[in-house]
Amino acid sequence: MAKLQLVLDSFWPMFKAGLTISVPLMLVSFALGLVLAFALALMRMSKIAPLKGIAWFVVWVIRGTPLLVQIFVIYFGLPSIGLVLKPIPSAIMALVISQGAYNSEVIRAALGSIPKGQFEACKALGMNKLQTMTEVIIPQAALVAVPSLGNSFISLLKATSLVSSITVAEILMTAKSIIAVRFEPLLLYCEAAFVYLIFSTLLTWLQGKLEKKLGKHLVDTRV
Repeated sequence: MAKLQLVLDSFWPMFKAGLTISVPLMLVSFALGLVLAFALALMRMSKIAPLKGIAWFVVWVIRGTPLLVQIFVIYFGLPSIGLVLKPIPSAIMALVISQGAYNSEVIRAALGSIPKGQFEACKALGMNKLQTMTEVIIPQAALVAVPSLGNSFISLLKATSLVSSITVAEILMTAKSIIAVRFEPLLLYCEAAFVYLIFSTLLTWLQGKLEKKLGKHLVDTRV
């Protein structure tokens, strides 16, 4: 009975940490990461060698090193050169860079999947490059990219657990704080996993809704 009461008492603090820290951290990092990913994808597809090389190097380094190490480099390493960041800005920076590197490959593949004939058709219609990208290419590439980006989005929620290592009070850190007082690690870590599962399930459901909506839109445009 005491354990059941502990689960009930600890559920809201963990769920609240998810709502106020984990989810906002995920949303901000994913949004900024998409901007970085799009920039890196365009640089990788550029004919300008230096830009292409810089983008390749960034993606190579970030994808080849653990996210936890990147978090430590930013939070514990940068102060040695005079750049001191608080835990949440450090967490956002690490997550944005990671998302940017991984999602740039998704976006690059999606853009590359559009037939070149569509670029030529837009040019023949007198559309400039910006109009071609925003009105024709990106809407089609979005449908190709959404499943992979959606999976990345859900994985990012779970990745936020790593920032507990720099004292960001998200779900896992909240669980650790309760465990330090109540000494029930198995029970409370399982409960933390359940809270992550709740959020992940909701995000998966929303992803499915978005994919159906985009799929319907694509069918309508082809009719």
